[in-house]
Formats: sequence, structure tokens, C-alpha cells
Amino acid sequence: MYIHLGQETVIMSKDVVGIFDLETTTISKKTRDFLEKAEKKGEVETVSYELPKSFIVCSEKKRKQKIYISQISSSTLLKRSEFLYRI
Repeated sequence: MYIHLGQETVIMSKDVVGIFDLETTTISKKTRDFLEKAEKKGEVETVSYELPKSFIVCSEKKRKQKIYISQISSSTLLKRSEFLYRI
């Protein structure tokens, strides 16, 4: 199944490692360092130019990591992913 992250970005739900609230998780220096390193490696993609609310960590083919920054809240994305598994 797929999860819509905003704008025209859709990912496969099986690739999702985690969905995180940007405001609460970036309090930790470790999270900020993680996102900074991923940005330097070119693994971060911003889905929208609106105020970011969440980031989604995905594991793609050949164990490549991809991080999406989305304007959709983590709770909304979580509800979308839970809906997929109720069917």
C-alpha cells in the first residue's frame, strides 16, 4: 500500500521505518545530528515548502536510506498508515 506525504509525493508503506514529529524530536542533539548528516549525504527530500511538521525515515532498495520532510503532521501520517493495515 501507499502513504501520501503531501504535494505529489507517495511512498510505499512497507518502506517506512518511522514517522516522527519534527518539533518534539529535534530537541535532541542526536536527532539534529542524524538529520544534518543525512542532508549532507543527499538523503533528505523536502516534500513541501510550507512549515515542516514531520519527517519520515524510509529504507529503500539496497538498504539506502531516504528521509522525507513533510508539512503533514506525524499523527495524520500515522492515521493514514494505520488505515492501510485495517483493511
